[in-house]
Amino acid sequence: MRLVYMGTPQFAVPPLHALAKAGHELVGVVTRMDKPAGRGKVLAAPRVKLAAQELGLAVFQPRRVRDAEFVEHLKTLVPDAVIVAAYGQILPKDILMLPKFGCINIHASLLPLYRGAAPVNWAIIRGEKETGITIMQMDEGMDTGAILAQERIPIEPNDTAGTLMEKLSVLGANLITAALPQVVSGKLVPTAQDSSQATLAPLLKKADGLINWVRPAVEIHNRVRGLSPWPGAYGFLDGKMLKIISTEAIAGHEQAGSLCEKGKDSLEVGTGSGLLRILSIQPEGRKPMTAAEFLRGHRGVTGKKFEVG
Repeated sequence: MRLVYMGTPQFAVPPLHALAKAGHELVGVVTRMDKPAGRGKVLAAPRVKLAAQELGLAVFQPRRVRDAEFVEHLKTLVPDAVIVAAYGQILPKDILMLPKFGCINIHASLLPLYRGAAPVNWAIIRGEKETGITIMQMDEGMDTGAILAQERIPIEPNDTAGTLMEKLSVLGANLITAALPQVVSGKLVPTAQDSSQATLAPLLKKADGLINWVRPAVEIHNRVRGLSPWPGAYGFLDGKMLKIISTEAIAGHEQAGSLCEKGKDSLEVGTGSGLLRILSIQPEGRKPMTAAEFLRGHRGVTGKKFEVG
């Protein structure tokens, strides 16, 4: 097929490689603009841009995908389909109606569950046991289009958003390459979503990482996993931020937010139900460290309390 590919983060790189390997004619790759990154705020290219350049493909970075000039240029490429994977902007009707086979999205959830920008994160945060990839015919709504194909995978107990995203990226690459020939042949019949079963996965903000220690330990543990690596879960101790990197929920009882040393290498925090054992942590302005390393430099934390509320 003659394809335009639209994507931005690392999640969208394996499907791009898979489509190129499958022999499709990639006439253009559309990605978001370079953005300042790191402490030095140096402009950094999206992962998809770097991958496309390595493949020798034409790259387009419109400020807004609905700009008339860009839409007109897209028409000159005459794609059979536009494949989208975590691009980051809603496509206008002019683009949705342009290709013969429409715009096809690789979405990282089992739609209609977790429509929105952060489906992997919210699936973990909410304690789901499975997720998957949906290949979807796009319409003007937010992930509301008809389903072409789905495949499920379990969410493992130790999965973070980062590790699960890697698995889903590979699954998405395999599923889109398998689905496209069936789209052309008409073997894949679009199935309308049951919107009464829909749930939302809104864009994450840094503030979503602030831990509410009154919540049960299991919920906090899932939030830590679901917000790793970004935006990260954190609390405030003695007025300074502590990023909570990895944890486990265990039985026990302490006042919500209260710290308790258990030996030289175990740090536990009281919650609304159960205890949260901190396995690794990152003090403000420091590198990540194990709980044991943290305790060696912070003697006598028992009885101290994270800010609650």
